[in-house]
Amino acid sequence: MDKLIAQAEEAPVVKLVDLIIRQAIEEDASDIHIEPQHGKLGLRYRIDGVLYEMPSPSAALYLPIVSRIKILSRMDIAEKRLPQDGGFMVKIKERLIDLRASTLPTIYGEKAVLRILDKSRIPLELSKLGFLPSELEQIREGVTSAYGLVLLTGPTGSGKSTTLYAALNEIKSSSKNILTVEDPVEYRIEAISQVQVKPEIGLTFANSLRSFLRQDPDIILVGEVRDLETAEICIRAALTGHLVLSTLHTNDAPSTITRLIDIGMPSYLVVASLRLIVAQRLVRKLCPDCKTPYEVKPEELPRGVSIRAPVIYKAKGCEKCNLIGYKGRTVISEVVLMDEELREIIYKGASAQEIIGLAKKKGTFTLLESGLKRVEEGITSLEEVLSVAITY
Repeated sequence: MDKLIAQAEEAPVVKLVDLIIRQAIEEDASDIHIEPQHGKLGLRYRIDGVLYEMPSPSAALYLPIVSRIKILSRMDIAEKRLPQDGGFMVKIKERLIDLRASTLPTIYGEKAVLRILDKSRIPLELSKLGFLPSELEQIREGVTSAYGLVLLTGPTGSGKSTTLYAALNEIKSSSKNILTVEDPVEYRIEAISQVQVKPEIGLTFANSLRSFLRQDPDIILVGEVRDLETAEICIRAALTGHLVLSTLHTNDAPSTITRLIDIGMPSYLVVASLRLIVAQRLVRKLCPDCKTPYEVKPEELPRGVSIRAPVIYKAKGCEKCNLIGYKGRTVISEVVLMDEELREIIYKGASAQEIIGLAKKKGTFTLLESGLKRVEEGITSLEEVLSVAITY
């Protein structure tokens, strides 16, 4: 074990790990995957939501590389049979960047994944995330409410946490007591009290929330509604004069309501507490230097899809985007701001189609419609939107 620690701290290994991290940050990657395979070592970066293979180090350096990551992340270097989590910070060009590390035992050895949390790369401002003006107006109206439940929904990696942090950043002030409970705390924000859950010692979402209600809060952020107990406390807090923001894993805005009811919440409490639902996805933006215009024919479009612009753009690829054709990501969303009419039909047991139908009459765009507007504006491609947006 001492030999492994010595190898991990040798100059070549230290420089190699440093190079892997620096290169990933320069490529705007969100994750680094270091994975042992049969007779070789794999290295992949996730850039704009897609994993790309990178030139791999020698398989002989696998153990020293993983050991170096474990040392930096304050993990147990001797434990190789169980998953471990940790983290560390790096400083690049005066920027402090958080890295969250995770190891997982596989049949070929431990796989290490580093999540890069670069606050300077992701603007924590609602106006810079890519929402349409009408969507932004509805979101701001929802998050500036005196009380109620605000839910962001979508799959893992759809930007929910970033939107929540951006909303908090916008509404925080010295006159408000803001408390958050997260797993993990992804971004540290000044003037906000943030709690990291530790289930192994009993510090769960539900236990933290119970304590929050005795801390005189104005606004509460809950990383994720995972169970009935957490949902109950969130809804109770929202009904007793607090603004509660959280996330939920559902495919669209209307199914958020049915999900809460399915896990055991009475519909009248769900209806009374909900203030805003935002379902969102991230789509890759076309590289502005090489995107190619083309005329779309109606017969080429999938059923239920119509494009008003005579010319839209598709990806090509150039040196500036590493021949990918895309650079950066933007959000597409489905924003439902609750009102009495919506509450009434939900209370009567309306279906998802009926809920979204009424919301559309009030100005809501579905995920597909929101995406198609970005296609018409030349921000992204039709293929990209169709790959993530759902149709009713």
